[in-house]
Amino acid sequence: MIKALRPLLRRSTYTGALFAYSAALASLPLLSFALLPALAWRSAPEGLLFVVVLVVWAALIALVGLARTTRRVLILAARRLLYVVLPEPSAVRPPTASPEAGPVAAVPGAPSASLASPTPPASDRWRTPLWLLLHVTLGWTGALASGLLLFLALALPGGWLRAELALSLFGRSARVTGGWQSWAVALGCLLLAAVVCVLVTRALRWSAPRLLGPSTAERLALAAERERRLAERNRLAHELHDSIGHTLTTTTIQAAVAGELMSTDPAAARAALRSIEESARAALEDLDYVLGVLREREAETAGTGAAGTAGTAPTRTLADLPELLERVRHTGAVVEWERSGDPAQVRGTLSRAAYRIIQEGLTNAVRHGAGGPITVRVTAGPDALELAVVNETGASARTGRPRAFPTSGHGLPGLAERVRLLHGEIDAGPDGPRRWRLAVRLPVRLSA
Repeated sequence: MIKALRPLLRRSTYTGALFAYSAALASLPLLSFALLPALAWRSAPEGLLFVVVLVVWAALIALVGLARTTRRVLILAARRLLYVVLPEPSAVRPPTASPEAGPVAAVPGAPSASLASPTPPASDRWRTPLWLLLHVTLGWTGALASGLLLFLALALPGGWLRAELALSLFGRSARVTGGWQSWAVALGCLLLAAVVCVLVTRALRWSAPRLLGPSTAERLALAAERERRLAERNRLAHELHDSIGHTLTTTTIQAAVAGELMSTDPAAARAALRSIEESARAALEDLDYVLGVLREREAETAGTGAAGTAGTAPTRTLADLPELLERVRHTGAVVEWERSGDPAQVRGTLSRAAYRIIQEGLTNAVRHGAGGPITVRVTAGPDALELAVVNETGASARTGRPRAFPTSGHGLPGLAERVRLLHGEIDAGPDGPRRWRLAVRLPVRLSA
């Protein structure tokens, strides 16, 4: 019994009813225009005139529902007064590829911009007019029914305004003229008025997601927007992992080397400290860029218009590879670089991705290697770019124990995802009893 009365005590029940009754009130100006044909055709039968007025009135309401502004207002009001979850139409837009997004913009299976904004079918265009007609109908029905019941609830007790109520059902009749019966019937009318509010609100809450919810085109746009944001977040996560992870690994080792050499070889210690400074500055540039992109995305979501603050992405390519190898050498590692072809001819997305792949391979070699020589091979051919990083495994030559660096487990999966987006091939695993080999082959024509 108490559970059945809960809807009568909820605030949302009466805010929803108010939402319905406001539609009935807002449709009154259109009724004045719908009466014009009846005034011009007075000789027609009353029944026909009544039908003509209703048809013209419904047509005018439907035309108002075709306006985009009407739909935005209805969605906003439904969210506030009906407490239903509806996305804002203004938030649905075709995805735009970021110029720095690189290969992530070509995520296989992602909805394209051409699919995200097709011409909406007729069934989608008429959903809002249909909702508005239902809204107005429920508003008038609920307003008349609840208004009559409230009037009876106020007029019947004590015979106020000399009100009487006569009911006739299945040949039986009853008349309420006063006394306790009038109070009982008045209470029943008051409860029925509340029930009318519950029914109207539930009907609107049921129909709102179906008629005001995202259309087919908007669902595609929302899916494309979610896919774009997820791809952008994955790209930024890869950038942070590759850059910051590499910097923290090398600087940790360089700091240890500088501490050991501070008294015996001050020049080498100062060189290690300079390398730490350069590595930290490069990592700060990457971090500033990523944070700028995140702030820009947050500003776009909030609608503050503060776009364009991310700046230019750090463009580290294969041309910056000697500097990267030199920083790794300052950790005490022996790095051998074998080149074939001209890596400087590799440009754009492919060159930037190749730099990050080698950077991650070197980071893993420094973290988990045995301290032996690290071999980096770059082969730039006309059809493919081949990369390889080979290092020794096992206990560290200096301490006799494996290196104790924490690992996130995202390095190789992130590399595999990056290579897959470039339509390349990756092979990572043991290469003999005491060596680990990371090999990547990237097609030039598909990726450049």
